[in-house]
Amino acid sequence: MKKLPARTMHIAMPLALTFVMTFIVSGIATIRAIGFEPGMTARWMESWMASWMVAFPTMLFLMPIMRRLLSRLIETR
Repeated sequence: MKKLPARTMHIAMPLALTFVMTFIVSGIATIRAIGFEPGMTARWMESWMASWMVAFPTMLFLMPIMRRLLSRLIETR
């Protein structure tokens, strides 16, 4: 399988991270809110997609800002 070019990493990383994290967090939140009941999976998937649509662009916007802020607190080699 052919790999993506290195220049796509700045999009691929937040895409993958937000995809997995929102899946896990929305699942936990859905189970805590309504428990294991019929239709829970459908409601989880709705919550997941809604949260991912917010999380991904937010991550793209905030990553450069957080890098600059954290570079003031963390030494580089």
